[in-house]
Amino acid sequence: MRNVTIVHVAEKARVSVKTVSRVVNNEPTVTPQLRERVQAAIDQLGYAPNIAARRLGGSRSFLIVAFNDRKLTLENWRSDRGNNWIDRMQYGAMLRCDVHGYHLLCELIDLESDQLPRRVQHVLSSLRPDGVILTPPNCEDPAVLAALKKAQIPFVRLGSAQAGPGARVRMDDQAAALRLAEHLVGLGHRRIGFVTGSARFLASRAREDGYRQALAAAGLAVDETLLVPGDFTFEGGEVAAEALLSRADRPTAILAGNDETALAVLHVARRLGIAVPGELSLATFDDTPSVRLSLPPLTTVRQPVAEMAAQAVDLLVAAAAKDGKLSRADHLLPFELALRASTAPPP
Repeated sequence: MRNVTIVHVAEKARVSVKTVSRVVNNEPTVTPQLRERVQAAIDQLGYAPNIAARRLGGSRSFLIVAFNDRKLTLENWRSDRGNNWIDRMQYGAMLRCDVHGYHLLCELIDLESDQLPRRVQHVLSSLRPDGVILTPPNCEDPAVLAALKKAQIPFVRLGSAQAGPGARVRMDDQAAALRLAEHLVGLGHRRIGFVTGSARFLASRAREDGYRQALAAAGLAVDETLLVPGDFTFEGGEVAAEALLSRADRPTAILAGNDETALAVLHVARRLGIAVPGELSLATFDDTPSVRLSLPPLTTVRQPVAEMAAQAVDLLVAAAAKDGKLSRADHLLPFELALRASTAPPP
C-alpha cells in the first residue's frame, strides 16, 4: 500500500496543496463546498496528516496540555478511588481535540514544590503546546499563572472561583450551593450542617458562601458549629460526619462538599443507625456514578466538567488560529440539580 501524502489528496480533490492544508488545519478561509470535496478525498484515500509535518509547516503544535494537581490525583489513584473529575475533563477535552485535529497531553503539577516554576517552564519549552488547560487548584496558583504569562502561552482556567488572567470556564459554585441549601430549607429543614471542601480549592469557599446566602434569605441564623471542615476525601468526611452526627442536637440535613464526602456521611449515618432520609437528609456536589448507585441515591449538583473542558479546547484552538489571541471572557456553564431519594422533610 502506498504512503498517501497531502499531494495525493490535492490531486484527487483537484485543488492546491495549500487548500488541503487549510482544510486539515480547520482554517476558516475555505468554502463549505471546497471543504467537503477535500474531506471526501481524504476519506477515500485514507489520508492521515502527520503531526510533525504540520508543526514544521506553521507556528502551531496541534497539542494542548492539561495541568492537573499532582497531590490529589496521586492520592486518589493510590487509594483506588479513581479521579472522576479528571476523567470527565479528559473525556470532554480529548473528544473535542479529536474534532479539531489536536492532541491532548496531561501533566501532573506539584504546587508544593519549590521547583514549580521551573517544572512548568520545562513542560512548556519541551512540548511547545498551543495552549494549556488548568484544573483546580492549579488554575488559581500564582506561580503557575505567572509562569504561563511569562511564556506567553494561552491558557484556560477550569472551575476557577476567582477572576484573573486567561480565560475562565466554570459553573457558579455559589449559586449551586444556594440551590441545594434552598432545596433543604424548602423541605422544612432548619438545622443544616455543612461539611466544607478542601481549603486548597477556592470553590470550597464559594459553596460555603452559597450555603450562608440561602440560610440568610430564609431568615435562619448560621450556627457556626454546624460548619465542619472537610478535605474532599472519604476519611475527612468520616471525621466531619462523626462530629456532626454524634451531637445531641444533630442537624436534620447535611450538605457535603463533594460526593466522596457525602458517601462518608452516609456510611457514618448507617453505622450510627440514623436513617437517610427518614432522620437525616443528605445533599452533595459533582454527581459521580457512586452517588447515583448508592442506597439511597444522593441528591446532588452535576458539574458540567466535560462540557467545560470541551469549551476550553475550542477557545485554545481558536486562539492558536489567531496568533495566540485568547478571549479573556468568563464563560459560565449551567449546572443541573438532580433531586433523588436522599432528601425529604425532617422527622
